[in-house]
Amino acid sequence: MPRTAVVLSGGEGIRLRPITADLPKGLVKVSGKPLLRWVVEWLKANKISNIVVGVAYLKEHMIDFFGDGAPFGVNIQYSVHSVRGGTGEGFRLATSRYVDDETFFALNGDQITDLKLKSLLTKHRRSGALSTIAVVHPRLPFGLVKVDQRDYCRGFVEKPVLKNVNISTGIYVFEHEIVEHLPRIGDVERTTFPSYQRRVR
Repeated sequence: MPRTAVVLSGGEGIRLRPITADLPKGLVKVSGKPLLRWVVEWLKANKISNIVVGVAYLKEHMIDFFGDGAPFGVNIQYSVHSVRGGTGEGFRLATSRYVDDETFFALNGDQITDLKLKSLLTKHRRSGALSTIAVVHPRLPFGLVKVDQRDYCRGFVEKPVLKNVNISTGIYVFEHEIVEHLPRIGDVERTTFPSYQRRVR
């Protein structure tokens, strides 16, 4: 089981303005706890002890809060990247600077989840892929109306799970080789993954 995860938490959090005008998104509180703290504690529960945090926007606040990770039972290192560099630059710099493991976890640091990383790793190793993306089926926030050919209502389906739709969780398993395919500027979702679709699953 890999013990390392790269977590990107350097974005400006524009959609959370004005909260993030002077606070990085990772320190915005959710249920009384900073968002990135939820992520760090989840990683620790999944036996991840080495965490590389990619920081950019208001990075000093992040570093001051989490320090070396000891108060949270993990080891944290920081990789500084630019805001405009996107996830490609963030993952590329963090991986090339601090990751020695052939296989490691990588994620955007803005989700709260109970995903079991061991299960994701098992699927990744069976696939032989360069990267594995954890996906979920979203639940529609509305009720659906069933109609017949004459447009008569024949029933309701309350907030169904859309089984035919896959949503990225922003949680990945990477092989270290992926660093060769990460852009200098840009997001992996729009650059690396589409370009290497035969190898990235």
